[in-house]
Amino acid sequence: MESSDIMVTLEPGGKGIEIELESVVEKQFGREIRRAITETLRDLDVRNAKIKAVDKGALDCTIRARVKTAVFRAGGKNVEWKTP
Repeated sequence: MESSDIMVTLEPGGKGIEIELESVVEKQFGREIRRAITETLRDLDVRNAKIKAVDKGALDCTIRARVKTAVFRAGGKNVEWKTP
């Protein structure tokens, strides 16, 4: 794990979105990190999952990219990247 990165793993869940967050900046940005994870999952139509995120100060764009990659790898799909 490098500084300014986040490692995201996920597994199927049955009780909505459950996020386990370990972050060096959790007190300052934990709510925003959880929101970025939740919004990205919602955009990908993931409704039930257990997420473990180990954060080292990642920016929002990095968080979203790592979540997308984890979802697509878990589903065996190719990532379709779009620029804003």
